[in-house]
Amino acid sequence: MYINKAIIVGNLTRDPELRSMPTGNKVCSFGVATNRVWKDKDGQKQEDTNFHNIVVFGRQGENCGQYLKKGQSVAIEGRIQTRSWEGQDGQKKYRTDIIADRVQFGSKTQGGGSDSNKSAPQADDQSQEAPPDDINYPEEEINPEDIPF
Repeated sequence: MYINKAIIVGNLTRDPELRSMPTGNKVCSFGVATNRVWKDKDGQKQEDTNFHNIVVFGRQGENCGQYLKKGQSVAIEGRIQTRSWEGQDGQKKYRTDIIADRVQFGSKTQGGGSDSNKSAPQADDQSQEAPPDDINYPEEEINPEDIPF
């Protein structure tokens, strides 16, 4: 039995590029970065970043080209494919891609992508509003007897 399966969860490194093949089918390509963090034998935190080339075909590729933006998180499931060609200098070149079977869109980051519905905060805006991810807990003490269950 042979298995060729890749699962990647990371962030887009660039906006997707949507193209058409001579047959009329759409193909979308973009890059995804993944991070790995570990401690070495001395207990020092180490970090490594890998970059992956992603290719998506058909209607799913059209959706990726339309909705994904640089910085957005994405989960990719597919297969690894290495192709080769001869460069203009006569040397053989190689590129390894992940051909996506499934693409799951993640949340958009605060700074990633361009959203025309959002306006940039004004420099003279004096209101300091908490980011939506922050939870404002009440400062008062909670009495366990007040909980209805």
